[in-house]
Amino acid sequence: MPPLKTTAAAMVAEARARITEVETAELITMLDDDNVVVVDIRDIRERQNGYIPGSVHAPRGMVEFWVDPESPYHKEVFDQPGKRYVFHCASGWRSALTVATLQDMGFEASHLKEGFSTWADHGGPVETPSPKK
Repeated sequence: MPPLKTTAAAMVAEARARITEVETAELITMLDDDNVVVVDIRDIRERQNGYIPGSVHAPRGMVEFWVDPESPYHKEVFDQPGKRYVFHCASGWRSALTVATLQDMGFEASHLKEGFSTWADHGGPVETPSPKK
């Protein structure tokens, strides 16, 4: 394989340098704010192990299409003026790339710096889905 022009780590670092990162403790205090929309971009299988209560699930592969009002896949949850959107994944890498891309599109958002992996360790509430019967 020929050498890559850049690495995934370099892309994440570049994204983090130009987006707003939210610390875990800060997002925990924001959960009761009706103007904050927490968006979980993890795979559905990751979410089955627990998620932030009230978070919106938007799979990483569909986020740009769900946000774009001209897309046939647009979701109204992303068309709420005055809301603050905070995206997260497991470790903060995918969400950093996602938010950088969304900002390139003109959609303002931030991301959870450490991701969901340390959420419970910081005292963040976790909801788990009911087992399927």
